[in-house]
Amino acid sequence: MDYYRRENLCHDPIHGYIPFVSNHGLREGETSERQLIDHPWLQRMRHIHQLQTAWWVFPSAEHTRFQHVVGAMHLGSRLARHLYPSLQNVDRTVPSPIYVEALLRLAGLLHDVGHGPFGHFFDAQFLRHYELTHEVLGSLIIRDELGPLIRGIRRTPHGELGPHETLDPEQVAWLIVRPRPGQDSERPLWLTHLRALLSGIYTIDNMDFVLRDAYMSGFSQRSFDLERLVHYSFFSERGLTIFDRGMEALVRFMQVRADLFRSIYFHRTVRAIDLMLEDLFRESREFLFPGDPREHLDEYLHFTESSLLVDVGRWYRSSQPRLRDLGQQWQRLLRRDVGWQMACQRTQIIAERDAEQTSIFSDRTYVERRISDLLPADLRSVPIRVDIARHLHRPNTLGPASGQNYLFDSGRERIRPLNAHELYERLPVAHRICRVYTLDGSAIPAIASAFEQLAGVQVEDDLTNM
Repeated sequence: MDYYRRENLCHDPIHGYIPFVSNHGLREGETSERQLIDHPWLQRMRHIHQLQTAWWVFPSAEHTRFQHVVGAMHLGSRLARHLYPSLQNVDRTVPSPIYVEALLRLAGLLHDVGHGPFGHFFDAQFLRHYELTHEVLGSLIIRDELGPLIRGIRRTPHGELGPHETLDPEQVAWLIVRPRPGQDSERPLWLTHLRALLSGIYTIDNMDFVLRDAYMSGFSQRSFDLERLVHYSFFSERGLTIFDRGMEALVRFMQVRADLFRSIYFHRTVRAIDLMLEDLFRESREFLFPGDPREHLDEYLHFTESSLLVDVGRWYRSSQPRLRDLGQQWQRLLRRDVGWQMACQRTQIIAERDAEQTSIFSDRTYVERRISDLLPADLRSVPIRVDIARHLHRPNTLGPASGQNYLFDSGRERIRPLNAHELYERLPVAHRICRVYTLDGSAIPAIASAFEQLAGVQVEDDLTNM
């Protein structure tokens, strides 16, 4: 009976039943996974949407970071149990299977703990002013706020840590931060290999959010073959490696992820809302939060989308003129009264040898100025905004995150870089969507005409340089 009492289950639409360790039968000083899941830093994730602003466009996509991190925790178990034998072959100093599983489960559960309202948007519009990312802030929270609880974890749903093993919060914090060239060379090989499962090409993070976002938005009920992708993955001396029979599953995963960016994350109305939110954040920043979150962690714990939207929703009644004016602008967002209308767009597929930075569509300020110059004189004062959305379709395996993903070529019986595979080579490197928005719908035909002229100049330049 204790076996059942020590386990809790939650049902998930993506992964089915997800088990985690309950509070039953804890020894002195022991922490359960449930205690971490129920902790305010994790429950806070229930009030931050997974899809930033896309939930304003896709009505069923109301899922939050909380469901996602629980799913990532579950995938941490699956990948740890599947990959442990090959990891042990690579590095005999690796801790016990349960230690590795517990470590990956916590990395999955806590990898988003530093996120603020509107997720990655908050990184760009707020955290960067303090030279922060949600990952760096999350690693601080893991070390300083959750460290004692992490050290008390003794079990996963599949077993107990060894008698002399204690989980290291520093390892959890290190796993969730993306690698930088030339750093962390002193880490053990088994740990650096595990990092690919958080910051490589396919991870416990992005495999969950691709499945979850596709399902919850209505894009696809089962968007890629998770089972095959996991089955053909293993650790080699060089890093996380996929057997070539799994390449179709990997390419499918990458294609679906790119499709989600084009169809969901970069949807024209989503980006229009982002433009509106960008303006509001710029004017409201000083009123939203007191400063560097590292110096105000107590306030940051309670700073979520829910709290932010409630606060700004009251500003229109403020006795302060500036706050009252900002409050009226926020009311438009809360009513989903989006002023920016898309006038036109151009999508660029960037191939292997394309000089991406030579495109005029790499600089939105330049495009805005040129379009204004091409408009009739009486329309040059019309507000326009250029939005350039870029997604890296095929990550460079020799870039900053190098050393994480490889291919096993069964024909040649050797490990090769992923970009040596013909399917991988056929993927575009990136794609970019350049859109022009305006607040004046009557000016759309003239703006579209000017944009076509500018696009024609770019095409002529491209042909000249061929």
